[in-house]
Amino acid sequence: MAEQILTPERGGIDRAVALLEQGQPVALPTETVYGLGADAENADAVAAIYALKSRPAFNPLIAHCHSVEMAFAQGHATQGAQRLAERFWPGPLTLVLDISDSCRVCSLARAGLETIALRVPAHPVMSEVLRRFGRPIVAPSANPSGKISPTSAAHVSADFGEKLGFILDGGPCEAGVESTIVDARGDTAVLLRQGPVSIEELDTIWPGVQSDLTSPDAPRAPGQLLRHYAPNARLRLNATRAEPGELLLGFGDIQGDATLSKDGDLVEAAARLFDQLRLLDAKTGHIAVAPIPNIGIGAAINDRLNRAAETK
Repeated sequence: MAEQILTPERGGIDRAVALLEQGQPVALPTETVYGLGADAENADAVAAIYALKSRPAFNPLIAHCHSVEMAFAQGHATQGAQRLAERFWPGPLTLVLDISDSCRVCSLARAGLETIALRVPAHPVMSEVLRRFGRPIVAPSANPSGKISPTSAAHVSADFGEKLGFILDGGPCEAGVESTIVDARGDTAVLLRQGPVSIEELDTIWPGVQSDLTSPDAPRAPGQLLRHYAPNARLRLNATRAEPGELLLGFGDIQGDATLSKDGDLVEAAARLFDQLRLLDAKTGHIAVAPIPNIGIGAAINDRLNRAAETK
C-alpha cells in the first residue's frame, strides 16, 4: 500500500499531480492552512471534496491558480482587483470577481454563483503543484466542515485517517489562518473575510474598504458561515484566567495551559492558533481564551475565535 504522507523530496509532488489528474482529492500545503485539493474543472472531483468535508453545497470554494494570468482568465479583473493582485499576489489574499467567458471552474465549485473566488498562493510546494497540473485547483481547508483548520500534515491525517488517500507534506503553515477575502467587483472593495492581509493594508492600495463579514444563509465567500473553525470544546473569550473546569489559552502576559505567543506577537499567534486550539480541545470541554488585540492580523484571529465560540 502506498504511503499516505509524502514530502516533495520523496516524490510527493509527482504523486499529488497524478492523483489530481485522476480526479482524486489530495491534501496540499499552502502558506495559510492545508487545503483539500481537487481539479476545479472536474465537477465529480469537486463533489468528492464536499462529501469528504461534509461541506454545505451553498458554501463556495476558492480556486487556486499558479499565476495572475491564470486567475484573471477565470474572473473579470477590475482595476481595483489588478492593483490588489499586483501588491498581494502571490500571497494570502482571495479576490471575488464576476466569472469571465473563459472561466473553466465548474459551477459546483462556485456554489452555482456567477462569481468566483480566486487566489494565487505563495507556498512554493503548492505553486509547483499548480504549475505542473496546469489548471485551477479548489482547496478548502483540509478538515471536516466547521471544525478547526489544519496547519500541518499531522492535523490532516488526524482528521481524516484512511478516508483521505494522500497528503503532501510541505511543513507547518506560515500564516496559520485562512486567506483574506475581498469582493473586488465594484468601485469599492468589500472585505468578506479577515485574514493575514489586514484591512489597513488593503486600504493603502484601494482606499475606502468596506466590510461585510457574515452571510450565514447564503455565503458569498468561504468562511462566512456564522459558526465556523469550531473545536468540540466550548470557548469563553477575553478571559484573564481559567474558571474551574477550563483550560486557558494564553497570550502575552496572560500565561495559560497553552499559549499563542508569550511575547504578544500577533503573527506568531496566528500561526499557532489552530494548533493550540487542537491541543486543548483534546484535553477539555471548556477553553478560556486570553484577550487578543484587534489590530492587524489580530482582527483575523478574533474573527476565527468569535465564529468558533458562536453557539447559535
